[in-house]
Amino acid sequence: MAAVILTALMGCTAASPLRQQEVTRPRVLASFTILADLAQAVAGDHLEVTSLIKPGAEVHGYEPTPSDLRQAAAAVLIVDNGLNMESWRERFYTDLPDSIPRVTLTQGIEPLSIGDAAVAGRPNPHAWMSPRLAMVYVENLRQAFTEAAPEHREAFAANAAAYNQQLLQLDEELRQAVARLPEERRLLVTCEGAFSYLARDYGLEEAYLWPVNGDSEVTAQRLAGVIRLVEERQLPAVFCESTVSSAAQEEVAAATGARLAGVFYVDSLSGPQGPAPTLLELQRHNIRTLTDGLLQDARQAAF
Repeated sequence: MAAVILTALMGCTAASPLRQQEVTRPRVLASFTILADLAQAVAGDHLEVTSLIKPGAEVHGYEPTPSDLRQAAAAVLIVDNGLNMESWRERFYTDLPDSIPRVTLTQGIEPLSIGDAAVAGRPNPHAWMSPRLAMVYVENLRQAFTEAAPEHREAFAANAAAYNQQLLQLDEELRQAVARLPEERRLLVTCEGAFSYLARDYGLEEAYLWPVNGDSEVTAQRLAGVIRLVEERQLPAVFCESTVSSAAQEEVAAATGARLAGVFYVDSLSGPQGPAPTLLELQRHNIRTLTDGLLQDARQAAF
């Protein structure tokens, strides 16, 4: 009887197109969830994309595990961001076969320098926060996937073009949202300096408590500077990111009377049930959080 059941189960498994597709699709490993989302949008049904780092985890100082190495060794392509985003990248690659292709998605992007004296000259890695630069990521993915699976080149090209149209639509949405803010309130106060590309593209100023997560110690001088700026500009709201502690930003809010008005997603998606399950929704969530925080108090003050 057991043999009959086992035979039947094996027959069902072999007959399942979905299960068969999951087994046979080439696997691509992306370093973190943002890149995995972009990669899957370009890959469509032809490649299986997974993220090395899970939603909600901190990327910059991640410590790869032996199981991560096994995942990478089974991949046909590894996708990373570069610009020092994955500070562990070279150590990780040292333990992998040189034959596994890799693509760095910021290739071709002129990076902004981190505007902080403590890390002067280092590139800001968060280029995906610019929808226009995200299109460079998409093109790098299209090229890498075409090399990995040339039989699907037309599908990759079509997927990339469709996604770029969504990025252009997002670009317009962000411009319209920022235009609603009074000019004196177009100041983005966050925990991490992860919004430089977004701020540049949409006419926002940026202030933060630390430049990148890897340098997340808040000095007394930096804290005092942010407090002073919030008070001078009479900002009603400050913000923090999902992958870091908001304790220092809570101090800013308490000292200035501003509200800690919401959580931004930058280095990680939220997971499927959260407010930022994709990069496109991450951007929409962030801009809603920003404008709601900076406009609500202004409306109240008018009455």
